[in-house]
Amino acid sequence: MKSLSVRLGVLGLALLTGFTTPTAASADQAAPSPTVEEQRLGRAAPQEILRRSGFDTVAPEFARALETARSYGEARRAVAREGSRLWRRAVDRAQGRGPAEYEGREALPWKGGGGRRAGLSRDDDRPLYWARLGMTRDVRTWEPEFGLTDGQRAALLDELERTSRGQSAIRYPHGNGLKRILLTGFDPFTLDRDIRISNPSGATALALDGTVIETADGPARIETTVFPVRWQDFTDGTVERTLRPYLPKVDLFTTVSQGRVGRFDIERTNGAWRGGFGDNDTIGRTGTVPVSDPASQPQWTTTTLPHAAIVAARTGRFPVYDNTSVTEIPAGGTEAVVRPDGPTPGSTARAGGGGDYLSNEIAYRATLLRDRLGLHGTLPGGHVHTPVLQFGAGNTTEVTDPEFVRNRLDIIAQVRTILRVAAEGS
Repeated sequence: MKSLSVRLGVLGLALLTGFTTPTAASADQAAPSPTVEEQRLGRAAPQEILRRSGFDTVAPEFARALETARSYGEARRAVAREGSRLWRRAVDRAQGRGPAEYEGREALPWKGGGGRRAGLSRDDDRPLYWARLGMTRDVRTWEPEFGLTDGQRAALLDELERTSRGQSAIRYPHGNGLKRILLTGFDPFTLDRDIRISNPSGATALALDGTVIETADGPARIETTVFPVRWQDFTDGTVERTLRPYLPKVDLFTTVSQGRVGRFDIERTNGAWRGGFGDNDTIGRTGTVPVSDPASQPQWTTTTLPHAAIVAARTGRFPVYDNTSVTEIPAGGTEAVVRPDGPTPGSTARAGGGGDYLSNEIAYRATLLRDRLGLHGTLPGGHVHTPVLQFGAGNTTEVTDPEFVRNRLDIIAQVRTILRVAAEGS
């Protein structure tokens, strides 16, 4: 999720090279209709992912639950129930609970020769993503006999987003002796470049939600949530609304997203700038990151993660870098320049270490919230960019392969170790 790295020539399967043209959101919607993101659901790869994970039943079951609702109140309860159920099912699947394979479904021929396609590996984040889109499409296009106002439909969609992303399921045990860690991931993105894409940050969130890691200082409980790759949701404050209740209570937080090929980056500095790359609805936004109280808004925020300790530790097979580079317009200047060692005094942000897309923005918003809550000196927090999740050599059509699964599992394991090191170094 680093458009900056594209400009620097860092190429990768899922980096932001922009194969679609961002479009402006239309203000006129004559009748309920699916979004651009939801319209991709009918393509072959998403349908295969849903079938092979068993998540192809989610949207039909949800549609039946909606049809039983006889009032807006009943619909709201059904949405909250089914959204929460989807999140729990995805987490359970990722952590080895419940069925992993599709069962009793049509076997599909394996193009690699010999045998059949089995169910997707448990570490896959894509079933959650595509199943959720089936549910949001149903809410968006549903026209019940009792009628829905635009505000009520928007509230149902908001409830579904929050519950199916784990944002309403963050729970830490009471009592002392247990550290609390909060981690966020993202949906898949750049789907018009490759519809098969998985996001290792989302997979990590599912794999680690509710788990406990042992540190030198004792156990630490991890709670997670997943965010959309859409500018408007961030403009509407989804990051701050989700994180504000928990930052004063946790001992460590990190936002996580997919970054560059073959490496992890601990992003030192985040910038207050949107670079305009198209999101999952192919909508672009360019300008200063919109936040509350813009008069006090800084151009830059910084990590408080123990970056030196993380980089020095042996956390896994991918190298980990302390990324200090930013792009700025120097004070009194007019042209953007890259600064390898971070911003200079009085400069204007044009990209943080994590670029100018939503990975930089979630890091900026989370660390700005930390600072506005008066926690800069006491709460370790920042952003981790994972390696790009790559398919095996020569795989241009299959939705999975052994190398793809190995890469994702290794990334998840390395993030878990990075969290342990961060918790011990804080």
